[in-house]
Formats: sequence, C-alpha cells, structure tokens
Amino acid sequence: MPLRPFRPRPLLRQRPVRPSAVLSRPAMLATALVAVVFAPATALANGMPQLDFANPLTLDQVWWGAGIFIVFLLLAWRWALPQVASVLEQRANAIAADLDTARAAKAAADGAAAEVATATAAARAEAQGAISAAVDTANRQAAAQAATLNAQLEAQLAQAETQIAAARAAALGALRQVATETAATVVARLTGSMADPAQLDRAVAAALAGRGLSQRSGQEQSA
Repeated sequence: MPLRPFRPRPLLRQRPVRPSAVLSRPAMLATALVAVVFAPATALANGMPQLDFANPLTLDQVWWGAGIFIVFLLLAWRWALPQVASVLEQRANAIAADLDTARAAKAAADGAAAEVATATAAARAEAQGAISAAVDTANRQAAAQAATLNAQLEAQLAQAETQIAAARAAALGALRQVATETAATVVARLTGSMADPAQLDRAVAAALAGRGLSQRSGQEQSA
C-alpha cells in the first residue's frame, strides 16, 4: 500500500493586534472631556441636585474632580498606556514569531513527506528491478539446465540404441552360426554325407532374412 505524503492542516492566520488600533489617545481624551462636561447636565435633568452648578460647593467638587481626573489621565498616558502598548506589541511580535515558526515547521514537514515519498518510490522501483532480474536469471538457469539434461538424455538414448544394435547383431551372428551348424549336422545324419558349407550358409541366411532376422536388417534398424 503506497504511503501518502503528510499534509498538515493549514494554519489560521491571525492578524496581530496593533496598539495604535486599540489605544487612540486623542480619542480617549475627547471622550473623557465630553463625559465630564455633559455628565452634570444629564444628572440635573434626571433630578440630581448634587450636581447643580448653581451651588458653589458643587462647582468646586466638579473642578477638583476634573483636576484629579486629568492628573490620573496624564499619569496613565505617560506611564500605564506605554506599558500596555509595550505588552501588546510584545504579544503581537510573539504571535508573528509563532506563525513564522509554524510555517517553517509546515514547510519542513512537507519537504520530509516529499522525500519519504520519493525514497519509497525509488525503493519500490529498485525492488521491482531486482525481482525481475532474479526471475530472468532463474529462467535462464532453468533453460540451460533443461538443455543440458536433454542433451544428456539424448546421448544416453543414442548410446543405448547403439548397444542394443550391437547386441542384436551379435545375437543374430551367433544365431546364424548355430543354425548353420545345426543344419549341417541334420543333413549329415539324414544323408550320411557333409553338405556344402556355402550352400548351407546361403540357405540359413535366406531363412533368417525371410523371418526378418538377418544381420543386414538389424544394421538397418540400428541406423
């Protein structure tokens, strides 16, 4: 089963938060001043006499409150807000660094997966080539062994046929000699005289040839 290349899920790109987009100092100051200016009027309209500007104490309280608020706002502007902006900037840089690290890791993983796929394909091709070469070698060796065995069998068969032909010829020669001697003995006993050996030999040869037992027929069969 082929290995599939590793494909990690795409990372969600998060846009780093810039402190300038979150903290707008002029806008915050304007909002605070608007709240200070319109808060007494709104409170008075809602029936809150403690914010009546006709009362001198109320006016002093408003001025003191506004001054303290401005002091706190300046302190926050000079000290707290830069620290918050620095923290946000560090966080944005850390997020960007993490994203870069994740992208680099993803690229490395993709490269490793591609290398594994390439190595697997090369190993599969090499194994297939080795198997094909081994099969071809085995086939050639089997064919050579079969040819050698056939040659040996044919040589043994030819040798056996030669031996059989030689034994047949020897047997026929002995048979002809025995038949000739037997015929001479029979003729001598019947007639009381010895027969002509040449005539007996021709008669025995003709009789054997009629039965297919002549030496010539044996030699022709062996050939």
